[in-house]
Amino acid sequence: MKRIVVRLSRQVKRRFRRVVTQTRDAPLRTRYLIILHTAAGYSRRAIAEMLGCGEATVSRVRKRFAQEGEAGLQEHRGDNGQAKVTETYLLALLQAVSGSPTDYGYPRPTWTQELLVKVLAEQTGITISISRMCRILKALGVRRGMPKPIVGCPWSARARKRRLALIQRLEQTLPAQDVLVHEDEIDIHLNPKIGPDYMLKGQQKRVLTPGQNVKRYLAGALDVRTGRIVWVEGHRKRSALFIELLEKLVGIYRDKRRIHVVLDNYCIHTSQITQKAVEGFGGRIVLHFLPPYCPDDNKIERRVWRELHANVTRNHRCGTMEELMVQVRSYLRRRNVRAAAQQRRQAA
Repeated sequence: MKRIVVRLSRQVKRRFRRVVTQTRDAPLRTRYLIILHTAAGYSRRAIAEMLGCGEATVSRVRKRFAQEGEAGLQEHRGDNGQAKVTETYLLALLQAVSGSPTDYGYPRPTWTQELLVKVLAEQTGITISISRMCRILKALGVRRGMPKPIVGCPWSARARKRRLALIQRLEQTLPAQDVLVHEDEIDIHLNPKIGPDYMLKGQQKRVLTPGQNVKRYLAGALDVRTGRIVWVEGHRKRSALFIELLEKLVGIYRDKRRIHVVLDNYCIHTSQITQKAVEGFGGRIVLHFLPPYCPDDNKIERRVWRELHANVTRNHRCGTMEELMVQVRSYLRRRNVRAAAQQRRQAA
């Protein structure tokens, strides 16, 4: 194929380089670079490799430049009428992705790019290619991920908001002689929780599992003022484990008048044994129950247990439960040290 020769004056080269460094339009930058590299004597294949584009793109840009000069480097879609992807199209796309194909009359629970193209064409009258849809989704930050399974709260929205508002008001107006903690239990499995991780291309990491699972249970309480976590361990998740945590809280906060405990409605928190134990503390323990099935409103679940799984239990390589529990305790202790250091910095 005949080599195309482009000659640019020094002044034009400087202006082209200025456009390359200043423009935020990536395709425009590529077109200017194609002409600059052509003027430097590079072949079509070499330019395509350097810029990560196709050789056909290099040929097309060169041809336009030869025919129209610098004007040929500008976007030509303006001559095609109204742009295909409008703001209305993007808003309709975001609304569709936030819902389900069943909302649009299609008997399918999940989206595909092909179906999005079809539905958006029906909604807006604008038809685009699947590759274009892929680029738009990436630009909008739309990703494929695992949905989170939840159980709907049986309370009315009004009752749920009222209960959460009362707990939030208690935390904001908490007397200095009182303390408020968020309490929850966590299961520690010897069989690792499997989670995402970075891997080399063409390789998949393997996580060795012991086969026969072993469990331990932690009951923990997060101090909302200091960020300190208090926990106890057990082989069974029963009322005795929860009561042991309450006893430990009473011993640690012996100088506090009252300990407010925010917790869920799990059976060990409402059992008769627990109720008698709470009465035995002489009013020092006050339980505040969250609305049912609202784990995201429990701060220890959101801030501590998820981080514990991410830092210790997920994809772990411990061969025994004792080894795993050593890592669990070590992580929680380090977390308390960081929380105490942060408290000292805030007080200084």
